[in-house]
Order: sequence, then C-alpha cells, then structure tokens
Amino acid sequence: MTVTLIITIITSIISFMAFSNQKLMNDLIFYPPAIANNNQWYRFFSCGLIHADFTHLLFNMISFYMFGQYVEQAFQQIFPQTGTFLYIVLYVSSLAACLVPTYTKHKEDPYYRSLGASGAVSAVIFAGIFLFPTQGIGIMFIPFAIPGFIFGPLYLIISGLLNKKGGSNINHSAHIWGAVYGVVFTMVTSTVLSEYNLFENFIQQIRNYF
Repeated sequence: MTVTLIITIITSIISFMAFSNQKLMNDLIFYPPAIANNNQWYRFFSCGLIHADFTHLLFNMISFYMFGQYVEQAFQQIFPQTGTFLYIVLYVSSLAACLVPTYTKHKEDPYYRSLGASGAVSAVIFAGIFLFPTQGIGIMFIPFAIPGFIFGPLYLIISGLLNKKGGSNINHSAHIWGAVYGVVFTMVTSTVLSEYNLFENFIQQIRNYF
C-alpha cells in the first residue's frame, strides 16, 4: 500500500465523517483568528483532512492519486534511502506552507474559513510537472491532453487572475503557493540530498519533446 493511497483513504474517511458532524468540521477547519488568538496552529494541517462536499473531495483525491503515485515513485528513485519520508514531508508541509499568505491576510477576519487539500494537491501536481514536464494532463471538457510544462504556467496565470478578481469560495492563493512550494521543495531536496539535476532534466525532456 502506497503512501499516496493511505493519505487518500485517511482524508476521505475524515472528510465523510465531517460531512455529517459540524463540530468536527469546525474543529478542523482553517480559521485564522483561532490560530492568531488561541494558538491553534494544527489548523494549518487539519483543514486538509476535510472538504466542502463530495465533489470537492472527489476532485482533490482523484487529482492527488493520479499524480501522487508517480511523484512518490520518482522520489523513491531519486532518494533511495529517504524518498518515502521526503514525499510525506512534501505533502504535509505543503498543507501549511500554501496557507501562510492566507493566514497573513485574514488572521483578524472572523468571517474567513478555508478547507480542503487543494494546496497540497497543487504541490504534488507541480512537483510531478517538474519531474515529468512532457506528461499530458487532461482537463475537463477539453478533448486532448496538455503537456505539463504548458499546463503549469496556464494554471498559475488563471489562478492568479481569479485570485485577484475574488468573489468566489475558492482559495486560489493556496493553489498558487502550493504549486510554487511543490516546485521549490523538489528542486531544493534534489539539489541538496541527491545527485539528480532536476532543472537540467526538466529542460532536456522539453527539448526532446520538440
């Protein structure tokens, strides 16, 4: 059983429990004032275990599982001794890292809430894009796959525009910073802890694509 599958199962179980348990939902949700005023720092991580509804959960977990299994395997190859551990660190730390800008902006906002594993999923997806930049990524309603090195910038541009526009219940900031964190984490760990040249391989794969 892979780490990706274990995370998917645990997140799905707790999310389903929270759907019918408002107290559990309130205890785990990302609520900046509770962190700022009551030191409930665990909310940076616990909010990734709950989702708004079944569709939200399904979309996140399918995306995570599809990319996670390849990223997990790649980490095990790049870091033979510590790959699994570093993959867990990537996912868990990205849950918090992607929300730091959100926390800074809303720490005194009593009306703000956020939930879901989207930021961590973005981190895993973008780690996968840097590891496998020419791998096609399918998007709903588009009948063809888009190479990751094209999908990535488009995703960030669209997310940035939607974040600037506001007016939705989606935390686009978490998606953006999760994506950035996933790339930075993978580049730093591969540079410091292995002989794998992530950037050089990224460029070479794109060159081979053309």
